[in-house]
Amino acid sequence: MTSLPQVLKNWDWDKLQEKRAKQKGYTPPPRDPEPEEQGPDSEDRRNRGFFGGGGSGDEGGSSGGSGRGNGRKPKVIAFKLPKPGLGSGRGVFVLLAVLVAVWLLSGIYIVEPDEEGVVLRFGKYDRSTGPGPHYALPMPIETVYTPKVTQVMRSEIGYRNVGQSLTFQQGRVRTMPQEASMLTGDENVVNVQFSVQYKIKDAVQYLFNVADPTSLVHNAAEAAMREVIGNNLIDSAITDGKLQIQSDATQLLQTILDRYGAGIQVLAVQLQDVHPPQEVIEAFKDVASAREDKSRIINEAEAYRNALLPGARGEASAIRNAAEAYAATRVQNAEGAASRFEALRVEYEKAPEVTGQRLYYETMEDILQKAQEKVVMDGQAGERALPYLPLPTLSPSSASRPQAEAAKELRK
Repeated sequence: MTSLPQVLKNWDWDKLQEKRAKQKGYTPPPRDPEPEEQGPDSEDRRNRGFFGGGGSGDEGGSSGGSGRGNGRKPKVIAFKLPKPGLGSGRGVFVLLAVLVAVWLLSGIYIVEPDEEGVVLRFGKYDRSTGPGPHYALPMPIETVYTPKVTQVMRSEIGYRNVGQSLTFQQGRVRTMPQEASMLTGDENVVNVQFSVQYKIKDAVQYLFNVADPTSLVHNAAEAAMREVIGNNLIDSAITDGKLQIQSDATQLLQTILDRYGAGIQVLAVQLQDVHPPQEVIEAFKDVASAREDKSRIINEAEAYRNALLPGARGEASAIRNAAEAYAATRVQNAEGAASRFEALRVEYEKAPEVTGQRLYYETMEDILQKAQEKVVMDGQAGERALPYLPLPTLSPSSASRPQAEAAKELRK
């Protein structure tokens, strides 16, 4: 089997063209000299092989792999490099100018409406920027941070929403016993699950005063809740003291974060679940049920009292007003009677007989106006006849008296 170098050595382009010309009857046109052979250094380039080998004839074919045998010089492929000059320097300058322009334009940044821009110059705080487009010197001169200062974040203590992050979406709840178990003021264990809602109050403090704000809020909230639960009884924590516990925990947590200079504002601490351990939860349920019954009875009694008291107060006020009016009427009547009696006394002292007669006539006039029947008797006839007057209004005791005694009284 003939080797590849031997085949290349025996193969010649010119011989092939001559052979083809004899077979087909035409003569190929003369070949122009190669461009690389027309220079003063063409002789040197002819001596270089295609793969970098030098030499001609058999030596070139065996060493360079591209030389032709029979004393002919090998064909050479040369690559020309541009010579340094004015054109190449101008291109480099343009390229550098474009790179500098791109670098300068990279300093343009936009702050969203819910963000605040914080600019550092060589790692030191320089300024803060509001929403909108701004410019900062490109890195590494200035660096820009844009925290979301209006976003409400949440930290969960005592439980986790599986598959959820710092959002308000609800997922599957996983209990964290080590965080939830807390000791009350009366030395009872209670499981507390709560969440903290907060946002960034100072972006500079939030970014540079603490290394991990999320962990700080979580740990500080747990510590604050443990202290507040330790100051309350278990009955208060489970039943009617939850609102006060939330308020106290919020204030204490804000104090702790301000002490660290975290730049965080606590919006709310919300108790999700407060219950005793599973071992004693049934007994606590019985106690809670009894307390609920007590509260229900108290509420019903207060409702009945509130419905009854207004009516009783109105009735008492009406009775009081009627009594006061009656007393005022009696007093006025008594005062009027006293004044009339005093005036009669004065007149009686002046003329006793005339005043007495006038009073007698006025009295008889008043009496006779009310009588339906009037009987006038002679004094002498009255001695001989027995007077009889039908008096249906007399009482039974008065009707049983003897007629003689009644007549005697009439005569008087």
